[in-house]
Amino acid sequence: MILNCMIVDDEPLAIKLLAGFVERTPFLRLAGTYLDPLEAVAALSPQVDILFLDVQMPGLTGVELSRLVQPPTRIIFTTAFKEYAYDSYEVRALDYLLKPVSYSAFLKAATYAKTVFEQASSGTTDADVPEEASPGVTPSAYLFVKNDAKLVRVDFDRILFVSGLKDYVRFHLLDAPRPLIALSTMKSVEDRLPDNRFCRVHRSYIVALDKIESVEHNRIRIGNELIPVSPAYQELFMKKIGG
Repeated sequence: MILNCMIVDDEPLAIKLLAGFVERTPFLRLAGTYLDPLEAVAALSPQVDILFLDVQMPGLTGVELSRLVQPPTRIIFTTAFKEYAYDSYEVRALDYLLKPVSYSAFLKAATYAKTVFEQASSGTTDADVPEEASPGVTPSAYLFVKNDAKLVRVDFDRILFVSGLKDYVRFHLLDAPRPLIALSTMKSVEDRLPDNRFCRVHRSYIVALDKIESVEHNRIRIGNELIPVSPAYQELFMKKIGG
C-alpha cells in the first residue's frame, strides 16, 4: 500500500527534513508541501492519506486546521512541545512527532499509519490495531487505549478498577506501580468492557467484579482502595454480585 502525504509547516527546514524522510520511506509518496496553512487547506483532497501538520503556525494553527480535515485523510502532528500531544487526541490524530524529528520516530509513526489504513481497508479500525499481540490471547480478552500518542494493550484480567479524571481515565492494574492514564471518557470505557466482568458503580469508578474483596456501607474494597457505590448504580451493582 502506498500512502500519499502532505506536509504543512511554516519552517522551510522542517519541511525539507520531513520531505527527505518521506522520500526514504518506500510506502510513502509526497503529494505536496506548504508553508502557508491556508494554501494547504485549499489544496487538500481525499487523495491525501496522511497530513504531517505543524501545531504552531501563524494565521491558522495546526489544531485549527486539523478540524477542517475530512476523512479519509489522517493527521500526524509535528511539534516542539510535548504538551500538544493531548491536542492530537482531541482531533483523533494518528500520532504526534516531537521536534527535532528523528527518522526512527518518523518511520514508527508512518508504519503505524500504514497499518491503520490496511486495517481500515479490511473492515477494522485503528482502535483495533495492536501494538504487540501475545500468542493465545483473543481480542475479547483485552482492549487498546491511547497513552502518550500510542496504543497500549490492557488485558481485562489485569484491571482492578478504572477511575475518571476530567477528560482522562486511569486504569488501575494488577502489579502496576502506578495507574495507566488514557484520554477517554468513562462512558467510552464502560461500553468497551465486558458487562459480565465489570460494573459502573459511580460516575467516576468502574470495578472489576472478580477483584472485589468486600463490600460494606456502600464501599467496595479492592486491595488498599475503598471505592464508593453511588445510589444511582447501587441496584445494578447488587444484582451483579447477587446481593
